[in-house]
Amino acid sequence: MAKYNEKYFNFNGMHDNKIEDLIEKDEQLLFKTKPKKSAFIASKIFQMLPIALIWILLDGFFIYMMISQDIFSHIPVALEVFIVIFFIFHLTPVWIWISNVVTAWAQYKNIEYAFTNKRIIIRTGVFVDIKNVYYADIQSVNLKVGIIDRMMKVGDIYIVASSGAVVLWDIENPYKITNELQKIVNDIKTDIEFPNKFRPSENPGFNTKYIPENKSKNSSVSKKEKAKEKKK
Repeated sequence: MAKYNEKYFNFNGMHDNKIEDLIEKDEQLLFKTKPKKSAFIASKIFQMLPIALIWILLDGFFIYMMISQDIFSHIPVALEVFIVIFFIFHLTPVWIWISNVVTAWAQYKNIEYAFTNKRIIIRTGVFVDIKNVYYADIQSVNLKVGIIDRMMKVGDIYIVASSGAVVLWDIENPYKITNELQKIVNDIKTDIEFPNKFRPSENPGFNTKYIPENKSKNSSVSKKEKAKEKKK
């Protein structure tokens, strides 16, 4: 039975969940970045803003009409309480938008992306949340640059992996980083499927040509006919 180190999980004090604390001894930190501050805060403000405004206008209109018509003085107290509770829940999109705006700074402070030679470490959330995406598990890397993103010179990188999908928000130099990430993923997967020490210096498969089935049959028939003529 293998021995285990009893002190492996013992440490003094509490870590503040820094990216550097998560790097293993045999792991190399290649690149670390955060979203562009102005773009990230702006996205939190404008995200859901049209829906929130529509909800405020509609519910505000109905509330104003009820107050101006003095409806509450003519209905039972229980019905008044029901109406108040109804509008509190009906304004949920507005509360969500306000929450996103209020917590935007805390989210930006905690969010961080790190690229190592093994994985992508994603640190997010008002209360810190850590996600790991290993290059070997990545299925696709896509880039989305909207109108506001283009104005802010940022982009959102969408990563789909076997463990789920993640988004790197408001990244500066998005095209360069996406290309580099795609190259790393391709290199890692190629090395796993065909390690360097087993790769031949030349690969004759690269020069193969596609021959349609009907042409291949015709060519085989013509070769047989030529062979018969030579025998004659």
